[in-house]
Amino acid sequence: MPFVLLVVALLGGGLISLLLLNSALNEGSFQLSRLKKETTALTDEEQALQRDVDGYSAPDALQRRAQELGLVPGGSPVFIGPDGKIAGTPAAAEAPPPPPPPSPPASAPAAAAPTAAPSAAASAAPTSGAPAPQSQPPQQPTPDPGR
Repeated sequence: MPFVLLVVALLGGGLISLLLLNSALNEGSFQLSRLKKETTALTDEEQALQRDVDGYSAPDALQRRAQELGLVPGGSPVFIGPDGKIAGTPAAAEAPPPPPPPSPPASAPAAAAPTAAPSAAASAAPTSGAPAPQSQPPQQPTPDPGR
C-alpha cells in the first residue's frame, strides 16, 4: 500500500508541475505575441516619421520654407586664408526677382457660362429627397508633405 501511495503522489506531483510549466509557457507566448504587435506598431510609426523627415529635408521643401521665412540665396563666398589674406569680394545677398504673375486664361467669357449651367440643371432636375450636387473648387495641396 505505501508503494502505491508513493507512485500516485509522484504522478500527481508530475501532473501538477506539468500543468504549471504549461501555464508559464502559455503566458510567455501571450507576452511574445503582444510584444510582436507592439514592435510592428512602433516600426510603422518610425517609418511614418522618417517619411515626414525625408519630406521636410527635400531640397524643394527646404527652399520653399526658406523663402517663407524671407531668406535669400547667398552671394559669392569670401574665404580667409591661413595667412590672413582674403580671397574673393564680399557682396550682399540680394533677393531674386519675383516670378511674373500668371497670365489670365484667354477664354474668360466661356468660364462664366459653366457657373450658370449647374443652377439651370438643378432647377430642371426633378425634386427628390436628395439635394442637388454642387460644384466645388478643386482643393489645393497642403504645404506640409506627407500629411
